[in-house]
Amino acid sequence: MAILYYGGAEHPIEIEDIALAHLKIVIATKLRRNESFTLSWRHDGDQPRGRSTIWMHPSIPLRFEFSDPTPPEIDPRRIQAYANSANTSGGILLPEESTLEL
Repeated sequence: MAILYYGGAEHPIEIEDIALAHLKIVIATKLRRNESFTLSWRHDGDQPRGRSTIWMHPSIPLRFEFSDPTPPEIDPRRIQAYANSANTSGGILLPEESTLEL
């Protein structure tokens, strides 16, 4: 399980390594262009039921931490799917790995 540390958030965000590897590319691209967007996810079973959303902005520090030292193979279709959703008013909604539509 990978971790996204964002700003001074109380809790880090846990995301599957493969999802965060793809998400990192989209986030870096958007923030490098000074483009802000939202990132949302459903809470895991150990958290209260619901979902969270953060506003991704270039001025807020973030760090990506992966459990696997070897980077995964990147799927351009997945990058495009995340990038397309980042460009909508709803932003990126991280799906469960089994429900990701490419």
